[in-house]
Amino acid sequence: MNTIDKHQIENLLNGVHKNPHSILGIHEEGEKLRIRVYNPNSKSVKAKDLDTNKEYQLARVDERGLFECTVDDKREPFKYQLTHTTLQGTNYTTIDPYVFWPTVSDYDLFLFNQGNHHRIYEKLGCHLMEAEGVKGASFAVWAPSAQRVSVVGNFNQWDGRTHQMRMIGSSGVWELFIPGLTKGDIYKYEIKTPSGEIYVKSDPYALFAEKSPQTASVVYDLDNYMWNDEPWLEKRQKESVLDKPVNIYEVHLGSWKQEPDDDPKSETGFKPYSYRKLAETLIPYVKEMGYTHIELLPVTEHPYDGSWGYQVTGYYAPTSRYGTPEDFKYFVDTCHKNDIGVILDWVPAHFPKDAHGLARFDGTSLYEYEDKRKGEHLGWGTHVFNYGRNEVKNFLIANAVYWFDQFHIDGLRVDAVASMLYLDYCREPGEWIPNEYGGRENLEAVELIKHLNSVVYQYFPHVMMIAEESTAWPMVTKPVHVGGLGFSHKWNMGWMNDFLKYVSLDPIYRRYNQNLLTFSFMYAWSENYILVLSHDEVVHGKASMLNKMPGDYWQKFAGLRCAYAYFFAHPGKKLLFMGSEFGQFIEWKYKESLDWHLLDYPMHKKMSEYVQALNHLYKSETAFYEADTTSEGFELIDCNDVDNSIISFIRKGKDWHDMLIFVFNFTPNVHEGYRMGAPLSGTYVEVFNSDSEEYGGSNVINKEPIIAREIPIHEKPYSIELRIPPLGAVILRPVFE
Repeated sequence: MNTIDKHQIENLLNGVHKNPHSILGIHEEGEKLRIRVYNPNSKSVKAKDLDTNKEYQLARVDERGLFECTVDDKREPFKYQLTHTTLQGTNYTTIDPYVFWPTVSDYDLFLFNQGNHHRIYEKLGCHLMEAEGVKGASFAVWAPSAQRVSVVGNFNQWDGRTHQMRMIGSSGVWELFIPGLTKGDIYKYEIKTPSGEIYVKSDPYALFAEKSPQTASVVYDLDNYMWNDEPWLEKRQKESVLDKPVNIYEVHLGSWKQEPDDDPKSETGFKPYSYRKLAETLIPYVKEMGYTHIELLPVTEHPYDGSWGYQVTGYYAPTSRYGTPEDFKYFVDTCHKNDIGVILDWVPAHFPKDAHGLARFDGTSLYEYEDKRKGEHLGWGTHVFNYGRNEVKNFLIANAVYWFDQFHIDGLRVDAVASMLYLDYCREPGEWIPNEYGGRENLEAVELIKHLNSVVYQYFPHVMMIAEESTAWPMVTKPVHVGGLGFSHKWNMGWMNDFLKYVSLDPIYRRYNQNLLTFSFMYAWSENYILVLSHDEVVHGKASMLNKMPGDYWQKFAGLRCAYAYFFAHPGKKLLFMGSEFGQFIEWKYKESLDWHLLDYPMHKKMSEYVQALNHLYKSETAFYEADTTSEGFELIDCNDVDNSIISFIRKGKDWHDMLIFVFNFTPNVHEGYRMGAPLSGTYVEVFNSDSEEYGGSNVINKEPIIAREIPIHEKPYSIELRIPPLGAVILRPVFE
């Protein structure tokens, strides 16, 4: 040990050396070569020269587990393997992990520290690879304030004294290549914090994780799936979704359908379908029903089922609840082969405080803001990402790229954007810190969002980036280069709140609240909107969609059919939460399957068939979707008949001949010979009626063609007379010769 500073040896043995590779492994020391090994669990260690097969017995030079030997007959370091005899007397052979060059380049680390390594997930985390002809796994993790970081797992009895990592320069990134590890091995990082505490953390960049409630990361490889969706991706590259039909079925995979569980520890006796089984059941259902996209509540790894996936600990790992990453790829692939897009809910706004997760990762506020007035969501009990830190921004932006790159998804719905944008979100005075200009905007989050969308669209120009943003923040869906946030779409939360408030009213009071239906026409084209009737609206005492409707059993179904027709007719893309399509009576329960048995009852079966017909009509008629983003595709006929709660308007495609007229009656009264304005002379035919007997209605329909008369009304040169059903919607089309 005369050529190695004793202080360095003590640092190594005490677990505070930031470059154990400089001591361990094989080195030229003076005129000789020295092999040095540290393993407290070994009784003895031998080294075997792989070129000559000569063996060297290492001497135990410190009782804490330090072994070394001197090699006199060679000057150049050589390849060797180690044979350990454990304290229990068993033997195992391995290649010394401390003889390999770093697996992360200086340029990778430069980009990462600058916040600009868009595929950093290919470098950080765990990756199966071959280093210098040896197969194993590389590990790299960012923990700049740690005194020591070790890889721990079953392969070293979870002992952090072995497999200590090295910090590469001043990057804050620790790295180690461990020979012999294979796919399926489990691991974590043991971190010695600045205060000397020991944390055991899951890998922030892990590709897979143990099934909850276990929390270890899994050594994994994503390169062994053969995709079959090239036609879909080529088609996506050529089309913009702005003028295409987008009708989203929102799904929580764990509770869409379940099957019996033979696990005696099962809480309910049922378990969710796997990704593979969902591919064989959910996708055919979605296709038959006529949806264009599936949106999944978060499938990233999370510890608590009751968070629905919104409190994420594994941002790069598809949850193991339903299968492997290959299984999830198969699910996405199958969607694409059936012409169904896949949107994932994504949560860059906050993360939970679970001990194995990102919270105080290296003993400091690494991923979160230090000051609780910025770094905690008080209402949610979670941490807020530090959007001003380059490496945190890189973590999030690369994660978005990762899901498009590795899993071929078609869109991200970014959760809780409002909470990111405002420093005073859900905070009382004194609980938040103004920005540098004294305002309430989180300027760092704004810049992150703009950068995020710019990077995503640099690589994937035709995907969807959807903001769940509940305020009037301007230009959410305008390009970054003109001052916007750069999203492609925004959830229309204002329309949703007004609409649901209106349809929940007893019809007798609707006459006083018709503005709840019409106000959205004042701003419907200010952003690229998606109209949402999501999971958030059918939980926590808000009632299911069917039970929001007032009246008796028949009126509830009639009211819901009328509401859905209005939902489809209003400008904007569409999203409906699972179960709402067949009139689930009870609120959504994340632990239980949807009430599929309701389809055995006629009215629920007919509601399902009604939504199916409406979905297919939406896709087949360009008037529903081609001009969603411009007022040129919309024209009011009459919104002033408040006494009858009747509203009518026109939707048009890019070709004005692709025209539909919509009439809605939000009371239980039937209207015979109701006169309303018409834009053209000639004949109109009814193409859809929510009161049709086949959907459970009273069959107040317009069987015969309707002739427009030259009787001006509603500022239109012509008018028509028609039958309007109770709590019903009528869709007409002009007939062009």
